[in-house]
Formats: sequence, C-alpha cells, structure tokens
Amino acid sequence: MFENIRADLRAYAGDWGAQGFWVMVVYRFGRWRYGVRPALLRKVFSFIYKVLFKLVQIVTGIELPCEVVVGRNFVIDHFGGIVISGYAQFGDDCRIRNGVVVGLKNVSEPIAPVMGNNVDIGAGAKVLGNIRIGNNVVIGANAVVLTDVPDDSWQWACRRLSRKGNTQNRGSSHEPPDGLLQLRR
Repeated sequence: MFENIRADLRAYAGDWGAQGFWVMVVYRFGRWRYGVRPALLRKVFSFIYKVLFKLVQIVTGIELPCEVVVGRNFVIDHFGGIVISGYAQFGDDCRIRNGVVVGLKNVSEPIAPVMGNNVDIGAGAKVLGNIRIGNNVVIGANAVVLTDVPDDSWQWACRRLSRKGNTQNRGSSHEPPDGLLQLRR
C-alpha cells in the first residue's frame, strides 16, 4: 500500500495538497484492507474505509470506489463532480478532469468502460457502457462516448442524430481537429 501511495505522490509531483491525491490515498487504503486477516480486523478497517470514502467524497466531490481497477500514474487533475463506477478499469498513465463520469449505461447492465493506457479525459466528458477505450486516446471536454474508441485517436464530440433520423459522426477521429492542441504526451 505504501509503495503505491509513494508512486501516487510522484504522479502528483509531490503535491500533498492535491485533492486527487487525497482520493488516491483513501482508494489505496480501501484496496489494501481486502488483504487484512483476520476477518474481524478487516471489518474494522472496512468501517474506517467507508467513513474516509464518504468524507473524501463530500470534501472533494470525487467518487472513486476501491473496486475500480486503476493502473500506475492515475491522476485526477481537478476536483469536483467526478463519478467513477466500481466496474470501471483504467490502464497506466490515465488522467481525468472535473465533471467526468465513467460508468454504467444502464443500471440493469453492470458493465462499465475499460480504459487503455495513456487515456486523457477532458472536463465534463461522459464515458458510459460496455465499451473499450484504446491506448493513447484523448477524449475532449464534454464529449459523450457510448462506443469503442480505437488506439491512437481523439474523441472530441459525440455522434448525433439529425432531425431526419440520419446519424452523423461529428468527432471521432484519428487526427485532432484544427486548433485543438495535444494536452499531454
């Protein structure tokens, strides 16, 4: 647990005050408690985790349950309005910003997105359902992603349905749109 927390601190450039780092400390504690034996002691740690989880959720506005699978160098850039389903999975070097939702498309279908490595999710983006986001993907701000995104691509808008019922692809691309700078690599 402590090695993971040290790695998280390095991912946050040593900033102990980053609210995303607080969330990661509670997340790591929640994952660690599963291995505690005997069961009675694990129940005590589970209670402590649930109190810390709720406290961090209230203070930071970030919901990252310990059931989520998170790779190395996972960074929550800004706090507030972030909800991540316990079924989600993230690869290494992923970054998310405020207002991001990664979760279920339907409550009756408890399957959340699987993110590859080096995925950058912009503010306000919604990534929902049984989909796979490839490696080296940038999801732009306020994008709504409901389908798979291939490796090495940009998702900068969502598909929309025109009034005549035609589906138009308005943003899934292998190249960034004009004027959009690469945020992080």
